[in-house]
Amino acid sequence: MTESKTNDTSPRKGIYLLPNLLTTAGLFSGFFAIVSSMNGHFEAAAVAIFIAMIFDGLDGRVARLTNTQSEFGAQYDSMSDMLSFGMAPALVAYNWGLAEYGKFGWLAAFIFVACAALRLARFNANLGVTDGRFFQGLASPAAAAIVAGMVWTGSIYQIDGDNIGYLVGLLTIVTGLLMVSNFRYNSFKDVNWRDKVSFLTILVVVLVFVVIASRPAEMLFGIFFIYACSGPVTTIRSVRKLKLEHVVGDSDDADFADLDNNNAKPEADNSKDKTE
Repeated sequence: MTESKTNDTSPRKGIYLLPNLLTTAGLFSGFFAIVSSMNGHFEAAAVAIFIAMIFDGLDGRVARLTNTQSEFGAQYDSMSDMLSFGMAPALVAYNWGLAEYGKFGWLAAFIFVACAALRLARFNANLGVTDGRFFQGLASPAAAAIVAGMVWTGSIYQIDGDNIGYLVGLLTIVTGLLMVSNFRYNSFKDVNWRDKVSFLTILVVVLVFVVIASRPAEMLFGIFFIYACSGPVTTIRSVRKLKLEHVVGDSDDADFADLDNNNAKPEADNSKDKTE
């Protein structure tokens, strides 16, 4: 009698629980934002988008810390980002201040969704700027934060979005277009979070948290709005002569060949850090 023995040395297939659990929490937050806006709870919808940003920042870092990165996790995260930072902000803005404006309203929301999809696709394909210090175009979570911050601030001050629908639509469109631009945004990847700092620095950080906590809607909207404006400023300062390819164009045009020698690009950073 011959007993057949099969030695299966292939790695066991499966899905890592912890990082994908955080991604699912972010996906749920985005979906909750959509449902809340449909029911007229715009403040809760805006807060849910910011909560999705927190989970989006955690899942990638947890995956790296626990060595649980996977291709499935990267693809799942992109799908979650598309809903939380593409569909959710657009629909929240539409339900708050664009629904009464006909074609202009839903086209403004669609432009934001389409630009978010293009932004995520370009990021996943590793196209464009390879300088790890900068993002090519406004990151989708930051774009979502601008729209969510606008709705949150308006809800706090009891502003009827229908009364400022054209302003809502304009900000939604411009924010979407910034995502697919070639403007350079600081990624803050070169910050050494393990470095020692002075006591004064910690005190300033505490005070910043206190200020944000006192007026979270206005402060978050202001911070991300200023960050969105920093892209064009950084780009103009980085090139000798501003050209069309520095604003929009194919990936080969986004290398900023006119950069001064002081701003030479370091080695590419291909790690998929969470800020698409």
